[in-house]
This record gives sequence, structure tokens and C-alpha cells, in this order.
Amino acid sequence: MKLVRTLLTACVSLSLASCVSVERRADAPIAAAPKSDAKIFAVAANPLATEAGMAVLRRGGSAVDAAIAMQAMLSLAEPQSSGIGGGAFLTYYDGKTKRVSIFDGRETAPAGATPDMFLDDSGKPLTYAQAVLSGRATGVLGAVKMLALAHSKHGVLPWRTLFGDAERTARDGFIVSPRLGRFLASGAFPESNAPDVLKYFARQGGGLLRPGDRLRNPAFAEFLGRLAAEGPDALYTGETARRIVAKVHEGELASTMTLADLAAYRPIEREALCGRYRVYVVCVPPPPSSGVGMLQLLMLLERTDIASRGPTDPRAWMLFAEASRLMYADRDQYVGDPAFVSVPVKGMIDPAYVDARAKLIGDRAGAAPPAGQPAGATVAGRDRTLEPMGTSHFVVGDAQGNVVSMTTTVESIFGTGRMVDGFFLNNQMTDFSFAPRDAQGRPMANAVAAGKRPRSSMTPLIMLDAQGGFAGALGSAGGNSILAYVGKSMVGAVDWGLPMQDALALPNLVARGSSFQGEVTKFSPALLSGLRALGIELRPGQGEDSGLQGVIVRSGVVDGGYDPRREGRFLIEAAPAR
Repeated sequence: MKLVRTLLTACVSLSLASCVSVERRADAPIAAAPKSDAKIFAVAANPLATEAGMAVLRRGGSAVDAAIAMQAMLSLAEPQSSGIGGGAFLTYYDGKTKRVSIFDGRETAPAGATPDMFLDDSGKPLTYAQAVLSGRATGVLGAVKMLALAHSKHGVLPWRTLFGDAERTARDGFIVSPRLGRFLASGAFPESNAPDVLKYFARQGGGLLRPGDRLRNPAFAEFLGRLAAEGPDALYTGETARRIVAKVHEGELASTMTLADLAAYRPIEREALCGRYRVYVVCVPPPPSSGVGMLQLLMLLERTDIASRGPTDPRAWMLFAEASRLMYADRDQYVGDPAFVSVPVKGMIDPAYVDARAKLIGDRAGAAPPAGQPAGATVAGRDRTLEPMGTSHFVVGDAQGNVVSMTTTVESIFGTGRMVDGFFLNNQMTDFSFAPRDAQGRPMANAVAAGKRPRSSMTPLIMLDAQGGFAGALGSAGGNSILAYVGKSMVGAVDWGLPMQDALALPNLVARGSSFQGEVTKFSPALLSGLRALGIELRPGQGEDSGLQGVIVRSGVVDGGYDPRREGRFLIEAAPAR
């Protein structure tokens, strides 16, 4: 993509003197960490996954090797969020070439999928609860083949050696964490009451497992053994593939998925989409990811004075909210799978266009902004897709300076709630618009089509310094809210100079359309009052909230953090002797 190369070349060639300087607050110490040029590090939403990644790095494995081990462990220990039954986007930084590339493991619609598959007999969209539990909610699995592609290019250790920790933990069992226990106890999600969920988490004596109980998964251990020995074919062909197809054909709203769909799935290596933010170059996945929305949000924020404010200033949060609403208006209307629709990527991040959009940010919050008309835009309906929050993000860096920033998902909590060989199947098809056209008859960019990848909010990003060196990585869970969560953390870490841990812990505020949601109890009464005076009445959010993990490099020091709303862990240590 010529646009990507142009942006990256222009941004990396800029001298620091020509950019706005950003200084860390004097009273914001960075957690003690060794120099970044001889270290290995990993951060994930579950300590078992962090440890699995570090174990691979200690053996001399690459960042991609470690990512494979971490995904396998997350499938087991955080099944409500991600798994090998889902999909992912992986952003990769090559420490030698300083190149950023994207591995797209987004699920695809089966060949038999139709635009009206989520409409009832009267032509009205199904309810989310109906759709999410159905067989047709599952897209063709993408994460494993994507990881295999990344491993073929950037792996060091043999594939068969990367699943041992997860296989052993599945067989011996692990302790149910408080967070997993909360999802099992709440019963608030349709998938939590699915038959396979109730069976898998059944507690001896009745009820479901509780925090502190041990959970074993021998079926997953057996499958991982085959995946290690056979490679991706263990999932995409043979007995497991047959069980997947049989499972998604159960029930009234059956899938059209076939064995041929699974065998034909292909991940895509894409060029990163890169743009400038302050002194950094920020690289994200292109569509069908919403990375273009992330870049547009950062560009809008650069055109405000948010950097001179701080986390206790109501106007700073109002500016963030208004920039978010402008970004979401464009993202919701125009982003889809570029193989099927024309996405105006260049127009959405054109400086002149962003200048015009930024002028719509006033002194107080106004009515919900409509989408703009960026160059290259075609007529499209506004998408109101509900995108729940069953997702995870992790970052891992190896001794050679290679870094993986990966967001991975089964979509909703426990996906469809349907399990095969010890792992849950995704409900990624519900990320498509249920209706192929809006009320005015305009086609939806994110409508269902055979072989199409649904739009995703996943935006695993990597930051570069002016010389093209690795400067940071960030991403989050959170469905549609991912863009707001990551954007907030970028402001905290870059503009306000907060340690990464503090930036991730900042209260979440998600402004989209006419809705202003956030962690009301984490904002002070004075700040809430100030927001109210600026036209924003903040309401409590929903779902499992953010799952931010990130690192930033300052003066050669890696400062990492994990979202305190989850159970993450950040580890950094000296690289193993070669």
C-alpha cells in the first residue's frame, strides 16, 4: 500500500526537533526496569499466559514463538475472552529491519453465508441472544493458521515445542481465578447458560466452579498434543474439523460451514497502516480492523490542547469524548472488509479532512455528529452492530528486539458457548451488521457476504521512534470500546507522561453517537460535575470492560503495565545467555 509506505517514510525521517516534544511528569516515576536492548518481556491478561511466554523466551524463542504459547494458555485459562476457536490480529515489529507487518487472522464467513442470515421470517433482525447462541454465529476459525503463518516467517523454535506448558496445565489443572469465577456466577450473559458451558464448568456436588477450585481439561490437553505434532491441520482437517462442523450444524439456526470452508481458510499478511502522533509513528492493522479509526482519533486529539491538560481536567475528557464521537461516526459507517467494499482509508486520515472534522469540536458536547464525507467514500448505511467484549490482548518482546502486539478473541463471553475438543467456538459472525441495508435502503459496509471478514475493533498497535526503533506497544479488549480504551491510554502515557500502569488504570470513558458511558465511580464528583457543565452526563458502562496491556520505552527503559480490571502480569528480565 503506497499510502503506508509514504506515511512511514515521512514519519520516521522526521527529526525529533521538528516534532512537538513530550516530557514525562517529574512526579511520575517509571517502574524500575532494565535497559531494553538486552531484555525479554511479556505482559498478558492472565499470569499463566505471561509465564508461558517468558518460558519460551528463556529457551531462546522468538516473540512469535512466545505468542503461540501465550495464545494456547489463554485458550485454557481465559476461555471467556479468547482461544484457538477464534481469530486475531498480530502486529509484528522486526528488530533487525525495523519493519512493521500485520498478520490478519480474522475469521471469515462460510461460503454458504448470505446477507439475510440474521433476519427472521418477517425480515427483521434477530435478537442478539438468538444469534449469539446459534451455529451460524461461528465464523471460520483464523487464529491458529495466522500464528502458523507468522511462525513460518519469524519463528525460531520448532512448532511442536511451543504447546507443552498449556498441554501440561490442561492435564494437571489450574485454579479458577476470581474473574473467571465472576462470569460463571453472574449468569448475565446468554452464553453463560449454554449446555456446553454448564457441563464444562460443573462442580462436583452441584452448581458451577468457584474461584479457588481446580479445573482440568483433558480434552484440550489431548488436542494440543495433536496440534503440536500435526500443525494447523489438526484443527482445520480431520476429526476436530468434523466435530466443529457437526457442532455448528446443531439447532434451529444452523451454520452453513463445511469441511471445505475450514480447509480453505487463509490468513493474510498485510502492510501496516502508519501515521504520526506527537514524536511517534503509530502502526496499526488496516481494514477490516478499525486501525484507521485509531489513527483518525489520534489526529483529532493532536488538533486540541488535551496534551497541556491532565486527568483531573473536565475539559480534557470532554475533548476526548468529542474526538471519539467524530471517529466512531466515520468508523461505523465506512469500515469493512476491503476485499468486498471500498474503505476510504486515505480520505479518513487526510490532514485537511481531519482539520475540518476537528473544527466540529466546540466548547461543550453537542448533538451526535454524523459521519463525514472523506475522499473516496461511497454511499453507505450507518452500522449499529453490537460488538461485545470477549477479547484479550498481550505484548511480548524477545532478545533480538522483535515485538508482537496481538489482540485475540472468541468475540462474546465463551463465544457461542459451544465447545469442541476442550475449546470454545467463536461467535464472530455477529460482528457483521444483522441487516444488509439501513432504513433508507443504503448498503452496509459491514454486511454479511460469503468469504467476507467482519469489521473488527481490534487495533493492536506498535509505536516507533523517529529512527524507526521500537518505542512501545498497546492494545485492549473491549469490543467497540477498544478504540476509546487504547486512545485514553495513549493520551495518558504520551501526552500526560504517566507511567504505563497509571495510564492503563485511568478511568474509561466511551463516547459514541449520543451515548456517554464510563466508569462513573472512578471519576471524582468534581470531575463528573465539570463534565455535566460541558454537556456530558456520564452513565455506567457494561460488559467486561477494558483489557489493556502495554509497554512504552523512555530513555531506553521499558515501562510496562497491565489493566488492573483484569488479572494481568508484566515480566521483564535479562535475555538468556546465547
